[in-house]
Amino acid sequence: MTEPRRSSRRTLLAALVVSVMLWAAVGTALLATDTLGMGTRLDHLADRVRLALDPPPDREIAPIIEVTAARPPERDIAGAGGDIAGPATPRPKRKPVDVRLKADPARVFASQHTNDWCAPAGIQIVLAMHGAMGNSVPEQKRIASSVDRFESWRDSHNGEWGPAAIAEALAANGVDGYEVRAYGSRKLALRDAAIALSQTGAPVILIAWKGAHTWVMTGYRANADPAVFRNAKVSGAYIYDPWYPRVSSIWGPSDSPGTFQDEAEMERNYLRWDRPEGQYVERDGKFLAVVPTIPLKDQRP
Repeated sequence: MTEPRRSSRRTLLAALVVSVMLWAAVGTALLATDTLGMGTRLDHLADRVRLALDPPPDREIAPIIEVTAARPPERDIAGAGGDIAGPATPRPKRKPVDVRLKADPARVFASQHTNDWCAPAGIQIVLAMHGAMGNSVPEQKRIASSVDRFESWRDSHNGEWGPAAIAEALAANGVDGYEVRAYGSRKLALRDAAIALSQTGAPVILIAWKGAHTWVMTGYRANADPAVFRNAKVSGAYIYDPWYPRVSSIWGPSDSPGTFQDEAEMERNYLRWDRPEGQYVERDGKFLAVVPTIPLKDQRP
C-alpha cells in the first residue's frame, strides 16, 4: 500500500511546487524528451524543490542481471555457430526470421497521458498484452499514482519511475518474472531480448533515449533464429512507442504502434544509459532492458 505519510506530503508539495513555478517563470515546463521522468527535471526549479523536500527512499531494489555473452544455442547443432558437445542433431536450414507477437493495437496500445508518463504507459501496454489490464486512461492513472510503492533512489535519483520500479509494478499487477538486464553492446541486448520474446511469447521493455524513455518490443527480424544460431544478428525490432503520436524536439516524430525500427533507428534511439542526475554504477554505459522470464501462458491472468 502507498504510505499515507508520503501521500499527504506529496499533496502539500504539489501546492508548493505550483507556487514556486508561478513565482519562478512559466518556462520551467518539462522538456518533451524526458518522458521516463529521469532526465532534465533537475534543471527545473519546481523539481529541485520537490526532490529537496521529498527525496525518494533509499530502499533495496532487485539486482540488475548483467549479460556479458550471447546465450548458447538451445540445442547443439552441427554448424550452427556454437561448440558441439556430444552427438549433434541435424543442422536446420539457416534462414531469416520475422517474429511478431499477436496483438491488436486498438486493444493493447496506450499513449502516455502526460509527457512524463512513458513508464506507466509502457507498463500498461505490457499488462494489456498479458490480458491483465485494459488500455484506458483511468487505468494508466492508477499505475502512475502507485509509484510510491516502487520508487527508490537507487533506481532513479530523480525519484518516481526507474527500470526496477517498472518490473515491480508489473509483478504487483499480476505479471511476474520480468527482470532488469544490462548489456555491453546493443547487438547483445537485442539478441537476448529476441530470444526472451520468442521463448516466453511476451513483450520486452527497452530503455531507450539514454534511459529517459520506454519502448515496448513486440517482435524482431534476424538473419537466423537467435535461439539456435549463436551468431544470428537481430536487424531491428517491432516497437510500441508510448510517445506516439507526439513529436519530440530532439528525437523527432514517433511511429505508430508496431512499426519496425531498423538498425539505423535502433542506433538512433536505443542508446547506452547516461543520466545527468548522477552515477549508476551497474548501469552507466550499458544498454538496459526489462525482460520476461515466464511464458505469457503461465502468468496469473
